[in-house]
Amino acid sequence: MSDLRDLYQEVILDHNRKPRNFRRLEAPTCSLDGHNPLCGDRISLDVTLEDGVIKDIGFAGSGCAISKASASLMTESVKGKRTGEAEALFEAVHQMLLRGPGGQFDPDEVGDLEVLAGVAEYPTRIKCAMLSWHTLNGALHGAHDAVSTETGDESGGS
Repeated sequence: MSDLRDLYQEVILDHNRKPRNFRRLEAPTCSLDGHNPLCGDRISLDVTLEDGVIKDIGFAGSGCAISKASASLMTESVKGKRTGEAEALFEAVHQMLLRGPGGQFDPDEVGDLEVLAGVAEYPTRIKCAMLSWHTLNGALHGAHDAVSTETGDESGGS
């Protein structure tokens, strides 16, 4: 097994067992729920914005290991970033996962989130990994209705 695949599995398991920012915020600026009906993943995301910067972010919910780990990794990666930076990161991660096995992507665009690249080898899991990202994107754009992975353009499902 390759070193990247080993790292992917290790990081996913670690973030699933001990998710970072797994909590509800007391007074978030925006909140949104997300659901992946094919896998049963559910997330409630809270974001505190200050002057266009994500000052704090937390999530709660249940789901598969990839869904929970992706949400944990996402919250770590966007905390302290400007909303435009978070939106650019959403696009970069989205493209990385949709590239398909063996497809190319720019690791500089995703940074430490490159560990999620292994999900592209499992098309049925892409919606699991993208649930938290779609929920964040919806929250940042003022959505009020829950986000569903069945309205996105990811391939597969679980």
